[in-house]
Amino acid sequence: MRIDVITIFPDMVRAGLGYSIVKRAQEAGHVRVAVHDLRDHAPGKHRATDDSPYGGGAGMVMLPGPLFQAVESLDPVPEARIILLTPQGETFSQAKARELSEAPHLVLLCGHYEGFDERVRRHLATDEISIGDYVLTGGELPALVIADAVTRLLPGVLGNAESAEADTFTDGLLEYPHYTRPLDFRGWRVPDVLLSGHHAEIAKWRRKEQLRRTRERRPDLWAEFVPSKSDQKLLAQLAEEESEENP
Repeated sequence: MRIDVITIFPDMVRAGLGYSIVKRAQEAGHVRVAVHDLRDHAPGKHRATDDSPYGGGAGMVMLPGPLFQAVESLDPVPEARIILLTPQGETFSQAKARELSEAPHLVLLCGHYEGFDERVRRHLATDEISIGDYVLTGGELPALVIADAVTRLLPGVLGNAESAEADTFTDGLLEYPHYTRPLDFRGWRVPDVLLSGHHAEIAKWRRKEQLRRTRERRPDLWAEFVPSKSDQKLLAQLAEEESEENP
């Protein structure tokens, strides 16, 4: 996969891409990531990337010219996803990360000021993505979030392929609890089932905990979740356990 990030703060993005899984994925050749300074395509000695809005109003708007030129200079493949990072976009999710991981080329456009000229939205971008219902100073942090989430889903990037499959949100549920050494920490013990060596019982316990956690912590996810027949049996067991704990 190829990922290009277009920004007015390239050093900020390069720094974030130089660590952990994304760095190792680049070194191993699983992904090619390049960061481009939008000002290299801006006109005049001041290399301006914004101007005041027609019709008046507060703030500045990012010029269409530099953005079009920056993207066109990359010679994107026809299947490239050209993504505006904007609070008005579709909320980023694990499902969206998986969808984007199947694209050959991502171009991430980092916004600033009051946003993009509408012609960039209409005639250049293929997607608009937000990482949440809040406003950031610019699109650099969302670009790093998307690059990280997508890269870890690429084949061969994670040492254990099952890691991505078991991640939170992969099947609409939160992930189950994890434990490691020591067996007893300040009187808090690891659940006995995890020490049993009985893989079927461990899998059942983990699934039950996924169901419990999602129901308790994320009612929004729970409202959309459709339990399988085996999940329904586990939910019945949970109900019995809870009734015994709270008679």
